[in-house]
Amino acid sequence: MAEAHLAATYNKDGYNLFDNYTYVFLGDGCLMEGVASEAASTAGHLQLGKLIAIYDDNHISIDGDTNVAFTEDVEKRFEAYGWHVLRVNDGDSDLAAIAEAISAAQKVTDKPSIIKLRTTIGYGSKQQGTHGVHGAPLKKDDIANLKTKFGFNAEATFNIPDEVYQTYRDIADRGADAEKQWEALLAEYVQKFPEEGKELTRRINGDLPEGWENKLPVYKPGDGAQASRKYSEIVLQAIHASVPELVGGSADLTGSNLTRVKEAVDFQPPATGLGNYAGRYIRYGVREHAMGAIMNGLAAYGGIIPFGGTFLNFVSYAAGAVRLSALSHHQVIWVATHDSIGLGEDGPTHQPIETAIHLRALPNLNFWRPADGNETSAAYLHAIRARGTPSVLSLSRQNLPNLQNSTIENAIKGGYVIADAQGEDLNIVSTGSEVPIVLEAAGLLEKAGIKTRVISLPSWEVFDAQDEEYRLNVFRSGAPYLSVEAYSTTGWQKYSHEQFGLPAWGASGPYQKIYEKFGLTGPNIAEVGKKVVNFYKKKGGEVVSPLVHAI
Repeated sequence: MAEAHLAATYNKDGYNLFDNYTYVFLGDGCLMEGVASEAASTAGHLQLGKLIAIYDDNHISIDGDTNVAFTEDVEKRFEAYGWHVLRVNDGDSDLAAIAEAISAAQKVTDKPSIIKLRTTIGYGSKQQGTHGVHGAPLKKDDIANLKTKFGFNAEATFNIPDEVYQTYRDIADRGADAEKQWEALLAEYVQKFPEEGKELTRRINGDLPEGWENKLPVYKPGDGAQASRKYSEIVLQAIHASVPELVGGSADLTGSNLTRVKEAVDFQPPATGLGNYAGRYIRYGVREHAMGAIMNGLAAYGGIIPFGGTFLNFVSYAAGAVRLSALSHHQVIWVATHDSIGLGEDGPTHQPIETAIHLRALPNLNFWRPADGNETSAAYLHAIRARGTPSVLSLSRQNLPNLQNSTIENAIKGGYVIADAQGEDLNIVSTGSEVPIVLEAAGLLEKAGIKTRVISLPSWEVFDAQDEEYRLNVFRSGAPYLSVEAYSTTGWQKYSHEQFGLPAWGASGPYQKIYEKFGLTGPNIAEVGKKVVNFYKKKGGEVVSPLVHAI
């Protein structure tokens, strides 16, 4: 997909800068995974003719012969997906047939290809064709016999023949020559097409357009309240023309995620009449896991910052891909809307009570839950700058007011004091749609003579990366901290002495009624705050910041 998009965007007559094949090696277990079906279906629809999969059909998985669990006709399956299907019956030794199949696959340009390569696992060993060779090392005598059979010195260990080294050196030299030729072609391209060349070079280098951040929307208190998913749409619309590397779509929830800008062109095969490969909007269909995996691939290819929209709860379907984004340092952006019980009538099946803490627990992933328009702009600013780190933007369905003291400059730090007080009796820390509720509670507490500070903490991970002085200035010692969020309270112990959230699943109904049911209202949070203040006054002693620890 990345090759097709960049080729359609930048290639010119005589300048095929992007013209590579993508090869996938997969086995029986890979094809059993659901993500394989999602991805293969997508590739077939998109007519990705430069995608070639080589299927190692050895009929073995960890449990034994695949006849115990996997007996489908893979060839018919992929034909139904719209793939070009080839077969090599002797994948163990018929190298000419393998080469011929790859060549034949390269000639089919309107379909992805899969080559069913019938092989024997552990070929040549005593355990060939059994699951015993799948994950366990061969015994010493078997290794010696195997080396003898294939003409190697049975006594030598960790020995690589010179001809193997030379073969790889030749391949490396060939690659280096090809790279020099490509760089020379790119240099000519930049001379002949300076505008496109400058942009392409910038994208290849991973640099962002100069001044793009000036396009981010800025709000002031009193500006009309909107859902943070709508603030997200406004951001995407505002920066679309300035950040051409931002390429994304939605998993069949475009109208709910609000991810498609007005001038968008769909990424589609030109033959369909639905768009073209230069299009920047991807229709992923109901395939969240494949969307996550594809975004990883787009980011790995380079020159593209991918984003994908779905409900926050459905990001769980793509958990494996999200984990690999973080592990592999892929810069992808999840636009995750309908982020809490605030989505209302869809009820507990759609309300992501536990999803946030799962994502917050992943190393090298930034989870953002903005409270208003400026915090949403800050989330995008950080996510688009965050090379090597994926981001999940957790966005509301319900309207959120624009708040006093909320600025992009404050929110970009991941956490800040949104309502200050001197000599405070209580601190309340919150995120997203609960911040306005907490601010209401703080006002009620002030009227009751309880001085209350409020901290907005849209991103734990980004806040944790700030210097210690700043963090301890925000979370200073002296008064207890109460956290409030419409999720499980797990994890909030790091930032608060007391936690208020959801004890179990959500409920179905108008979101205002659901918030009332669970006590997430200004008056009730004020009452909870009073209990916290009274408890710590009665307890006595110094109240130390929850961030102060020995280790």
